[in-house]
Amino acid sequence: MFITFEGIEGTGKTTQIKKLVKFLEESGHNVDVTLEPGGSRIGKELRKILLNMESTDITGQCELFLYLADRAQHVSQVIKPALEAGKIIISDRFADSTIVYQGYGRSLEPLLLRELNEVAVSGCWPNLTILLDIEPELGLRRATTRNMDENKTLEEGRFEAESIDFHSRVREGYLTWAALNNDRIKIINADQTPDEIFSQIKEKVLEALQKRDA
Repeated sequence: MFITFEGIEGTGKTTQIKKLVKFLEESGHNVDVTLEPGGSRIGKELRKILLNMESTDITGQCELFLYLADRAQHVSQVIKPALEAGKIIISDRFADSTIVYQGYGRSLEPLLLRELNEVAVSGCWPNLTILLDIEPELGLRRATTRNMDENKTLEEGRFEAESIDFHSRVREGYLTWAALNNDRIKIINADQTPDEIFSQIKEKVLEALQKRDA
């Protein structure tokens, strides 16, 4: 099974992924965790470009194709081998991020982005996507604090530095895209306690596992 987590900055994806991995492993599942950008060796180099605060001259189209290149390598080198080995693989972001950030955020055509991602993912779409939803102002405060605490403001703060209007477009884009793909994308309110959020995530994951095994 392939599970992805999506959401604007500061929704708590990392915390919830750790909780889910612990739960699944304790339930006897073999789990791999990865992320985008940067899930492969080549992807790590692309991540340095894509998230760095100094990369202010990247055009929307260049940003798009760097993400697609990262994803194509990620699927081939990491995700497909894990699935073929019978593992559950969980990714912090995947193709939906590109469709929403570059589509609704950067005003590129979402349906074209879907078609380009079809090439990059080679048919490997998630079985389940958890969308953690939160007000942009709250998410950005959380994300900025996290980057400062981890001393990553310059290294990985390019999207946190975008305007609140950009993040509002991305959030609305996620909600729109989720409505169009509601069989796969499940929305969970991220403005709750971590345990409350995880309780709802666990419910969605168990439903997906039961559906897979039916």
